[in-house]
Amino acid sequence: MNSASSRSRTLKAVCALSLAAATALLMTGCGQSSDSAGSAATSEAAKVVPQQQTTSPSATAQLTEDQQERKEVLDATKVTFDDAATTAIGEVAGSKLVDLDLEGVDDDDDRDESASPTATGSPTGSPSPTGSPSPTGTGTSSPSASPGADGPVWVAEVAEKDGTIHTVRINAVDGKVIEARVDADQDADDKKQTADRLAQATQTPQQAAKVATEKKKGTVTSVSLDDNDGNGVIWQVDVVGSDWKKTTFDVDAKNDTIVREETDED
Repeated sequence: MNSASSRSRTLKAVCALSLAAATALLMTGCGQSSDSAGSAATSEAAKVVPQQQTTSPSATAQLTEDQQERKEVLDATKVTFDDAATTAIGEVAGSKLVDLDLEGVDDDDDRDESASPTATGSPTGSPSPTGSPSPTGTGTSSPSASPGADGPVWVAEVAEKDGTIHTVRINAVDGKVIEARVDADQDADDKKQTADRLAQATQTPQQAAKVATEKKKGTVTSVSLDDNDGNGVIWQVDVVGSDWKKTTFDVDAKNDTIVREETDED
């Protein structure tokens, strides 16, 4: 009886060990199968994710040539329109501003009194690389490549009471006057026209700029006094927004009313 009991206990122990081994083997197999499936899924995901990330273009790549040009010049500009206007007027006693333009930004615009009416993205009207005055626009650097070795330049026209116009060039980085001279090409009729326009303009260019930037948030790059097709005078104001697009506002120089608005999509 003792021998039989001993054999019975031995058999039970063997069976228990066998069952435990089988269970462990089964669990190991399941774990390997699960790990393999997870690894395969991770591998497939890794193939897809990089492709999604590399298809996103940069913001700069989406800019047009004109927008990129505006961005480069404005990023380098430290002197605001208001400060440049104040500096220009201070150069000629008793004068008033009739035109102020940031060189290198849309220089090819068709403006009656543009400092560079024939410019088409060429060096014409760009500051001299040596930093010396360049009234004839003989600089060798293209505005679309950079604002110039010494930075961008504000070009202002201020007029005396009799209509005599002076051109003042101001460094748009440090605010220093580069050049101030009387325009030699004026005749009596030119002076009279300028004096008449100033007499009609009861609103200042700063007021017109404020009206324009309240309508569109951005940076003023140009202000010019012009005739409104025989219907009085206007301040033509260019504003460049955060999207680097330019909007031109024609603001009535008597009542600050916007009479025209146009956005350049380029």
